[in-house]
Amino acid sequence: MEEKTSSLLLLLFSVYMVAGSAMAKSTFEPCRTTDSCPALLGYTLYADLKVSEVAALFQVDLAALLAANAIDLSVPGVEHRILPAGLFLRVPTVCSCAGGIRRSLSTRYTVRPADTLASIAASVFAGLASADQVREANSIQDPAALDAGRTLVIPLPCTCFNSTDNFLPAAYLSYVVRDGDSVPDIAARYSTTVTDLMNVNAMGSPSVQVGDILAIPLPACASIFPRYASDYGLIVANGTYAITAGHCVQCSCGPGNLNLYCTPASLAASCSSMQCSNSNLMIGNFTSQPTSAGCNVTSCSYGGFVNGSIATTLTTSLQPQCPGQHQFPPVIPPPTTVLHDSFLAPSPLPAQAGSAITTSPKSSVQGTSYALPGVSAASGPAGSSSDASVVSPLSYILSSLFALSVGVFGALM
Repeated sequence: MEEKTSSLLLLLFSVYMVAGSAMAKSTFEPCRTTDSCPALLGYTLYADLKVSEVAALFQVDLAALLAANAIDLSVPGVEHRILPAGLFLRVPTVCSCAGGIRRSLSTRYTVRPADTLASIAASVFAGLASADQVREANSIQDPAALDAGRTLVIPLPCTCFNSTDNFLPAAYLSYVVRDGDSVPDIAARYSTTVTDLMNVNAMGSPSVQVGDILAIPLPACASIFPRYASDYGLIVANGTYAITAGHCVQCSCGPGNLNLYCTPASLAASCSSMQCSNSNLMIGNFTSQPTSAGCNVTSCSYGGFVNGSIATTLTTSLQPQCPGQHQFPPVIPPPTTVLHDSFLAPSPLPAQAGSAITTSPKSSVQGTSYALPGVSAASGPAGSSSDASVVSPLSYILSSLFALSVGVFGALM
C-alpha cells in the first residue's frame, strides 16, 4: 500500500504537454530503475493502413499486434488486410525507465517530404506524443529544417505501477481523450471506476479535454514465470491474447476468469518440446479422474521461455468437480469499418460473465493442443493530474520532474 501511495504522490508532478496549438495534459510516472513492463498504447489510425503498416509504424511484432486486439491470425493474407482510418487499436509496447520517467522509446519514424513535427505527433501518432517531445527526444534545434529521410525517436507515454491496480493484476493503456469523451464514459468502457481513474492519474477533478492522455488500468491475467525467463512479467489484458516463446506459445485472458491460460500457438515456428516431463500431456492439456472425494486433475502448464526452451510444469490437484472445456476470448476478423464504442470493448469481468469460474486448465481432450480459435494447426493463430496550468519548455519540465521525484523518493525512504 505504501509503495502504491508513493507512486500516486509522485504523479502529482504531472505536467502539461504541447501538441500543436492545443494544451494537453498527461501523467508521467517517475522511475529510478532499469525495470520494464508490458504496456499498451491506444492508437487511432490516421489513414487506411495495412496491418503490416501499423506493425511497422510502431516496430511491433505483427502477431503480437493482432493478438493484443483478439484479431484472427488465421485469416488468409491477414498482414495485407487494410484497416480503416479512425479504427482504435491496442498496440503492445515495452514501458521502460528513461531519464527518470516511464516511456516507450522503441518506436522509430522515417521523416517523409511533407512531414512536420506537428503532423508527425498529432496525425501520424494520433496525439500519443507532442511536437515538443519529439523535438526534445531528437535534439532538433530548428523544427523548420526537418530533413526527409531522417530517423526520429518517438517517445510514447506508458505506465507500469508494478502491473497492478489496487493489488489486482492490470495492464495499463495509454489513452488519448477524444471528442465526446467523459471520465464516467471512459471508466465504464474499460470496466473501471471514476475514482480509480482519478487516483491512477492523480486528477484534481473528473474533467478532461480532447488530447489529454490517461493511463487506464485494464483487468488482466498475470504470469508467474521465474525472473530468469525471457518473458518474465508477461501480462495479458482481459479478453485478449499474447504471443510468446518465439511465436510458439499463445496465452489468453478471460472471459470466465482472470487466470492466464497458455497453449501451443501453432504458428510457423521452430519450437522446443511443449510436452510435460513424465507425461504425455502438452501445455494447456489435462486429465481428470472422478473420485468419491472430488476430481483428481493432472494438468500441464507453460512455465516461461528459458534459454530458448519452453519450460513446463506438471501439477496434480484434487478439485470439487472435473473441469470442462476451456472458454477462449472471442476473436474477430480484421475490421473493415469503424464500430464506435463497441470495437474491442473489454470482455465482461468474471463476475459479470455469467459462466462458472474455474481455476484450472480446461482442455478436455488429453494430448490435444489448442490455438487461437479458428486457427488450424497448419496455418497458426490467428492525463490529467491537476487543473493548474504549467507552461515551460519540456526539457526544463522533465529535468525538474526528475529532480523532484528523486527528492521525494529520498524523503519517503
